Amino acid sequence: MNSPEELPIPAAPQAHVEPRAGDADREAVADRLRVAAGEGRIDLGELEERLDRAYAARTYRELDALVTDLGRRPEDEAGTDVLVLKPSMSNIKQAGRWTVPRRIVAECRMMQITIDFTEAVCAHREVTVEATCRSGHIRLIVPAGWGVTVDGSSTNTGHIVNKAAGTAEPGCPTVTVVGHPGSGRIKIKQNRR
Repeated sequence: MNSPEELPIPAAPQAHVEPRAGDADREAVADRLRVAAGEGRIDLGELEERLDRAYAARTYRELDALVTDLGRRPEDEAGTDVLVLKPSMSNIKQAGRWTVPRRIVAECRMMQITIDFTEAVCAHREVTVEATCRSGHIRLIVPAGWGVTVDGSSTNTGHIVNKAAGTAEPGCPTVTVVGHPGSGRIKIKQNRR
C-alpha cells in the first residue's frame, strides 16, 4: 500500500496566465489619465476613480481597460512628447492653458522665448527644458509648488538666473533646465501663491 507521500499529484490543467503589470506600467497609465483629464476627456471624479483602479491593477488587461476609450496609445505618441520652440523673426510666448510634454527644446539667437507654466496642465513628475540662446533671452515662469533645477551639464551658468525653489512640493513637477546661454540670459521665476 502507498503512503500519502508516494501518491502521484495530479497535474493542474494549464490555465491562461495573464501578464502582470509593474509599478512603471501603473504610473504610465496614471500619467496618461492625468493628461486626458487636462484635455477635458474625463472629469475629475472619473480621473480619481480611474487612478484608484490603475494603482490597484495587477494585469495589463486591467490597465488597458482604463485607457482604451481615450484614443492614442503611448507607443503611438512616443515621438510627439517634445515641444520645439525656435523663433526666427518674432518672439514666442508659450502661455495660457496648454499640455506640458516631458521635454521642451527652446532655441533662439536674438529673439525672446517665454515659457509660462502657470496655467499649464502637467501630468509628468519630471520635465526637461533644453534652453539654448546666443544673444536672445529665454524666460521660464513656474507656479508655486513646482521645483526647478539647473542641470550640471549646463554651460555659462553665470547667465542663468534661477529664482524658483529647487525642490518641488509633494505631487508637483520638477523642471530640469539644461541651459546653454551665450551672451543672452536664461531667467527662471516662480509665481507666488
